[in-house]
Amino acid sequence: MSNLVDVDSLPVIDVWGETVRARRVQGERITFALVELAPSSIVPGHTHEAEQLGMVITGTITFTIGDDVRELGPGGTWNIPSNVYHQVTVGPEGALVIDVFSPTRSDWDALPVNEPSSPNWPGR
Repeated sequence: MSNLVDVDSLPVIDVWGETVRARRVQGERITFALVELAPSSIVPGHTHEAEQLGMVITGTITFTIGDDVRELGPGGTWNIPSNVYHQVTVGPEGALVIDVFSPTRSDWDALPVNEPSSPNWPGR
């Protein structure tokens, strides 16, 4: 695979069924993901080994990290240390976010994958 790709050409991974879908660029030690969250959906509470950083591009989400709860809109960011409990509730308009994980999210390799398609990217 080329080191230069357009997001439209990336397969769509069903992270939590049709409500949470991601396109990823996978490096040796880092995963960059563009994640589409369906309106009013919930990312169930969970933990994982990977540290996670992210930012809202469009929409709103209510993020819980440990005991910290906050509504975030475009430009809102998060920093989730390794193995810290977190969950997300998505606003009624849905959301598009960027997530970065280290180490990589190799656990996503076993998830269902759909053909590439145009994401709900601003301006499209």
